[in-house]
Amino acid sequence: MTETYDLGVIGGGVHGCTAALFAARGGMRVALLERGPLCREASGVNAGTLTLQMTRLALIPYAMRAHAIWAAAPTWLGHDVGVVVCDGLSLAFTDAEAELLRFRATKRREAGAPIALISGREAMAVEPGLTDRALLAGHCKVDGFANAYLIGLAYRRALLKAGVALHENRAVTGLEREDGGFTARTATGPVRFRRVLIAGGVWIEPMLRWLGVELPIKVLVNQLVVTERVRPVMRTVVGIANGLLSLKQYPHGTVVVGGGWQGEGDRERGGVALRPERMVGNLRLACHAIPDLRGARMARAWAGLEAETADALPAAGPVPGIPGAFVCGSVHSGYTSGPYIARLMADRILGREPEMPLFPIDRLLAPRHAGTPEAA
Repeated sequence: MTETYDLGVIGGGVHGCTAALFAARGGMRVALLERGPLCREASGVNAGTLTLQMTRLALIPYAMRAHAIWAAAPTWLGHDVGVVVCDGLSLAFTDAEAELLRFRATKRREAGAPIALISGREAMAVEPGLTDRALLAGHCKVDGFANAYLIGLAYRRALLKAGVALHENRAVTGLEREDGGFTARTATGPVRFRRVLIAGGVWIEPMLRWLGVELPIKVLVNQLVVTERVRPVMRTVVGIANGLLSLKQYPHGTVVVGGGWQGEGDRERGGVALRPERMVGNLRLACHAIPDLRGARMARAWAGLEAETADALPAAGPVPGIPGAFVCGSVHSGYTSGPYIARLMADRILGREPEMPLFPIDRLLAPRHAGTPEAA
């Protein structure tokens, strides 16, 4: 007879792993199914930036709590994931960018983010490697980054210790409602659970179709570049007011350059090709901000997928009209806020009142789903 778990989590990225971990620690018997190794899709191929300067206003309070969670990873996760807490700078090189930066920094500061506007010269005191061409900078002391390569192993160890039944490299091909619960179909047989959490990132859209729910999810194909190891050229996280640059140097010397420049790909194929002209534009911005990067050589480049809802706010809450079904993911700048939102999701599934409100998907659904009674 097939075992029935209290909770099945479909998707082994940051959101799915965190929710599964805290649900198991809360007393549930949890199974987690992931089509590949843990945290090797979007959660493993992003730039690892933990920033408030590009976080949506509504998510600032969540991102600040999540930043503290990341910084304390050895305590709650039990393993180091290479988190570096440092200053962050968002730069403006033109009058238009300066106006945009003033507006965004002011709004984020009003939402609780500790962002101060400083001159270009003051920014050079924060980051000695910075160019002298910046007119204005947003300065945030609550910034940093994690090493995306390390989190899969860390979560795996923590989940196994918590008693989670891990099913890595086991793709779910369908989900059915049966006998007051759910059955996940896989190539090696069914897995049954009383509750289900869909945490598949860009694949949330087709996954929810298994339950007859249509939730459009935008798929971004972000290009990233990593350099060879170089001498220390920067000590902060550096971005630009228009959002087209994300730049940091890891302790071992490599520099990761991102900023959302789009490559070729889609949900079905993943990131399949880079656009060289956009990669060159990204690297020129990086060298403009940190001049000493001009001597570095590019070691590797790739394209990773990022999921985003229509309003760029999370899909996090019960699935309307389907008792026992929940969804969590598709968070803009989700790497920053992910662990905290997923922990709130685990509280909701455990029947506890979350510390802060979730983001139910009713607002994003067609009228035939909106207004349906909330799932238990």
